[in-house]
Amino acid sequence: MLNPLRSEAEAFRFLIASIVYFGAIVVASVAGGTWVGLGVFIALTAVVIGWWARARREERPPRTEPRPHAAGERRILVIANETVGGQTLRSAILEKSLDVREEVLVVTPALNSPLKHWVSDEDGARAAAQERLDASLVQLAAAGVEARGEVGDGDPIQAMEDALRTFGADEIIISTHPPGRSNWLERSVVERARERFAVPITHIVVDLEAEREDVRS
Repeated sequence: MLNPLRSEAEAFRFLIASIVYFGAIVVASVAGGTWVGLGVFIALTAVVIGWWARARREERPPRTEPRPHAAGERRILVIANETVGGQTLRSAILEKSLDVREEVLVVTPALNSPLKHWVSDEDGARAAAQERLDASLVQLAAAGVEARGEVGDGDPIQAMEDALRTFGADEIIISTHPPGRSNWLERSVVERARERFAVPITHIVVDLEAEREDVRS
C-alpha cells in the first residue's frame, strides 16, 4: 500500500493539522455539548475531504519539453543522496554514456528532519548534501563523465520535478541503498516517480557497504 503522504515534511504538517482538527472538535464538544461537537466534526471533515480530493485531482505529472537534440546527445538526470559517490552508480552512468555525447545533471536532495524543515533550518542539510555532491562530481570527472550538480529539495520527488522544469532529461536515474536500508524504497519513491513523470526511469541499487568491503579486499 502506497503512503499518500509524499514527504516527511508533508507528514509533519499532517500531524499538526490532525492535532488542530481533533482539538477543535474536543473544544466544541466541551463548550457547546455533544451536538455542537458533532456539527464541528462533520463540517471540518467535509472541508478536509474536499481539499484533499481537489489537491489530488489538480496534481498533474510535469511534462518536459526537451531541447533540440544534437546528433548522439543524451541528457541524464541523476537523483542520489548518500549513494551519490557509489561505484555502481558511476558505472551505470558510464555505460549509458557509451557512444553518445552525454549531458549529466546530478541532484542530491538536502535531507532534513521534519522539525528542522518546518522551521526552515536547512543550512546543515544543504551543506552536507553539497559535500557529497562535490565529491561525486570529482569522481565522475575522473571517470571521464562531464557532469554538473545541484542540491535539491529534501523530498526526492519534488527535487526531480524541480530539475525537470529546467533540464530536459531523456532519462532519470534514481540511486538508492538496497532494500531494508533504503528510506526512499520504504517511501516508494521509485514507483511514485514512474507514475508521476513522463520520462524513462532507471533504478540503481548501490550497496556502499559491499563496495567498501571490495576496496578493503
